Amino acid sequence: MGRHFEVRAAAMAKTAAAKAKVYSRYGKEIYVAAKNGVPDPDMNAVLKKTIERAKANQVPADVIKRAIEKAKGGSNENYTSMTYEGFGAGGSATIIVECLSDNSNRTIADLRGAFNKSHAKMGVAGSVSFNYDHVGMLVFDFADEEAMLDALIMADVDVKELEVEDGKMTVTVEPTDLYKAKDAIDELIGDEVKYDVLEPTMLPHEYVELEGEDKELFERLLRLLDDVDDVQNVYHNVSNVSAA
Repeated sequence: MGRHFEVRAAAMAKTAAAKAKVYSRYGKEIYVAAKNGVPDPDMNAVLKKTIERAKANQVPADVIKRAIEKAKGGSNENYTSMTYEGFGAGGSATIIVECLSDNSNRTIADLRGAFNKSHAKMGVAGSVSFNYDHVGMLVFDFADEEAMLDALIMADVDVKELEVEDGKMTVTVEPTDLYKAKDAIDELIGDEVKYDVLEPTMLPHEYVELEGEDKELFERLLRLLDDVDDVQNVYHNVSNVSAA
C-alpha cells in the first residue's frame, strides 16, 4: 500500500494526537533531557534534539521554556522509560506502549486496567516488538527524490525508504541517523523546510483490519490509554481505527 499509507497509520497510532497530550509528552521529555544533563540546548545534544522534535510537533516555546526552567529549579521528579507490549481482543491486533513514569507501580496498574476493560492482554517483553521495525521518520514538502537521495547518501545516512506522494516526501532511516538526515535535508532545502513528522517510531511489518466487537474494544483500549498520563506513545498494527 506504500509508505504514505504507513505514515497515516503510524500517525493514527499515536495517542499524542490531542494538543494537550503532545505538550505534556514533550514537556516531560524536555524536562528529563534537561535534568539529566546541562539545561542548555547548546551544551546538551539530547536536549537540543528533543526540542527540535517538539518544535516540529508545534509545541509552543513557552511549554519548552517551562520544562527547562523546571529542571533548572531542582525539581525532584525522576522519570523512568518503560515499554509494554500486548494484544487486542481476538489476538490479531498488536500494540506497543511507551511510558515515562515517576511511579512504575501506578503506571502498570493503570495499563492493566485499560487492557482488562478492553478484553486485551498484556504480553511479555518481545512478544510483539519483533513484528515492528524501529525507524527514524521524516515527512516534509519536497518532490525531488533523486536530489534528496544524493544528499542523504553524501551525508552517510542509512536510508531505508524514500517516497513521494502528493508532494509530501517520507524518508525512513535508521533511528540513529534521524538527526543526521535532518541536517542533510535542512542543508538541501534550507530554513523553509517544515516537518510534519520528525521522530523515531515503530512501524508494523503488516497491518490488520478489525471488525465488530473486536474493533470497538480496540478503540476503547486506545481511548483508555490516552487517558493515562504516563503514556507517551502508542504504536499498533490496526489500519482501520483512529486514535482517541
